[in-house]
Amino acid sequence: MRSAHTVEQVRAAEAGLMARLPPGTLMARAATGLAVAVADFLGTAYGRRVLLLVGSGDNGGDALYAGALLARRGARVEALLLAPAAHEGGVAALRAAGGRATRALDDLHPRADVLVDGIVGIGGKPGLRAEALAALAAYPGVPVVAVDVPSGVDVDTGETPEPHVQAALTVTFGTLKPAHLVDPAAHACGAVELVDIGLDLPPAGIEALQVDDLVRLLPRPGTYAHKYTRGVVGVRAGSATYPGAAVLSVAGASCGLVGMVRYVASTPDAEPVAAAVRQRFPEVVGDGRVQAWVVGPGGGEDAGAMLAAAVADGVPLVVDADALAHVHPGTLPAGSVLTPHAGELSAMLGVPRPEIEARGLAHARLAAETYGCVVLLKGRHTLVAHPGGRVRATTSGLPWLATAGAGDVLAGVLGALLAAGLDAFDAASVGSYLHGAAAAAASRGGPVVASDVAHEIPRLLRALDLGAGQSVS
Repeated sequence: MRSAHTVEQVRAAEAGLMARLPPGTLMARAATGLAVAVADFLGTAYGRRVLLLVGSGDNGGDALYAGALLARRGARVEALLLAPAAHEGGVAALRAAGGRATRALDDLHPRADVLVDGIVGIGGKPGLRAEALAALAAYPGVPVVAVDVPSGVDVDTGETPEPHVQAALTVTFGTLKPAHLVDPAAHACGAVELVDIGLDLPPAGIEALQVDDLVRLLPRPGTYAHKYTRGVVGVRAGSATYPGAAVLSVAGASCGLVGMVRYVASTPDAEPVAAAVRQRFPEVVGDGRVQAWVVGPGGGEDAGAMLAAAVADGVPLVVDADALAHVHPGTLPAGSVLTPHAGELSAMLGVPRPEIEARGLAHARLAAETYGCVVLLKGRHTLVAHPGGRVRATTSGLPWLATAGAGDVLAGVLGALLAAGLDAFDAASVGSYLHGAAAAAASRGGPVVASDVAHEIPRLLRALDLGAGQSVS
């Protein structure tokens, strides 16, 4: 599990560690990790031109000491000091290593291979001052390596209300911060590299699953399992207008994580849809007892009736697509999951879509609290919010996953995980990670369609080492 801690948590951990270490040790660790990352980014330090953009805080000190290390490895390092006071020890170290430091933009070499953003650290406010914007504008197209976070983003919320740095790589220390996982700030980070500096940190409110977590959490059958003890998931999806949604939702549910999948057509007019599902998946059966329902994909005008029928069973639901318009706070069974994209969440909360996209973390948490359910807010980095405030971010997907029907497959996978016994928060975060990883594997660097993702999920599950972890009997 990768954890993202708030500025307050990081500051407290840093203070505790610095009290036990010789002065300057923490900055030396950070600077060394940064210098190595910059050299790796460039391929070599020798002969490369590195421009440090340096603010007044420890963030700028990290950049200056890293610049000194790079200069000793043969880089041509210059520093633009953007604040009246810069880290004196760092400036002295850079100059002693052969680097240059100046306060005048015109004094710099006109070419650079990389900019190192040490303008504002994690304690800074959103936005950039005019001199920082001018320095960035003077080197268009030059890649930026950000120190800790791209300057100008809101570290604790992931929001970017003001101008900010757009980094190709962000090197952060001790732990991730919310801005590294939550869009739009996460997009500004580019790739993120974490340098361990020895912080002792409390539990975090935002996490990101890794492969080891997936293996640990995925359900697997016990020695004496049978099809009913492994879980039965029901699917109420599709309509005469949108028959493919039913097939794709059942495809996701039929990934092998449960013992049985049931499909129920919404109306007699949709019976041809049920026939198409059975032809594609002969192992799928009709109505009966389930441990979880998937409701809504492609439901159209029938979505409200689908939702009412599923709610009556009193089992956890995955509510997706058209059914989301019929959900009201406090009306769903415990352990249910809502899966809106930004437009759907806009309607659910009565908030303009641009606001949802600009403040995804805040609105995902608000929706979870309002509806009393786990909310999976789809996006480049999908957010899974628990009503208690915990959040997991999914980083396993890729832009090609923005394709019709992908959400139908995801809903089916989530329903299977709920029926197999995972709680709503784990089911939503595991399912989202699995869905994104399957899309990446199916894509192989190119376009992907929803049915490709559904086919890839069982292959991905077989590739994982599932010999340990949760079992159901």
